[in-house]
Amino acid sequence: MKKYHNYNIEIKWTGNEGEGTKDYKGYARSYSIFVDNKPEIFGSSDAQFRGDKTKHNPEELFVASISSCHMLWYLHLCSQAGVVVIDYSDAATAVMEENENGSGRFKEVTLNPTVTVSEKSMIDTANNLHKRANEMCFVANSLNFKVVHHPVCKTNLNRD
Repeated sequence: MKKYHNYNIEIKWTGNEGEGTKDYKGYARSYSIFVDNKPEIFGSSDAQFRGDKTKHNPEELFVASISSCHMLWYLHLCSQAGVVVIDYSDAATAVMEENENGSGRFKEVTLNPTVTVSEKSMIDTANNLHKRANEMCFVANSLNFKVVHHPVCKTNLNRD
């Protein structure tokens, strides 16, 4: 039986600098994201699109959602497979294509996870579980492009 999960957020534009959107250059692209019982997230458009570079932009949050969903599934699968992960980081990259009319879309996202496992014997299984994590990831399953993975797996040198 299928289960359905609902997510509710509130977005509030905070960039009215006095005259609303009367002039394209006369308003800020800032906003806040609210989720019940969680810290406020301050956002803006990318600095390339007149945004505030000190705030998160939708494109960064999109890539972060892909990377974090993959990581969470990966850790889950590792725990089931007896692979003990002691450290995980990802330096994800993405390419977005902008069209002449200003629209655009993401062409690719590449995840570059670096995983440290507790024993050398776990490395092959740890590397193979990235494929399964991608197959299970809710966000990756919702995309219209492939997510590329370039994982690196190592052991804690103090334990080898």
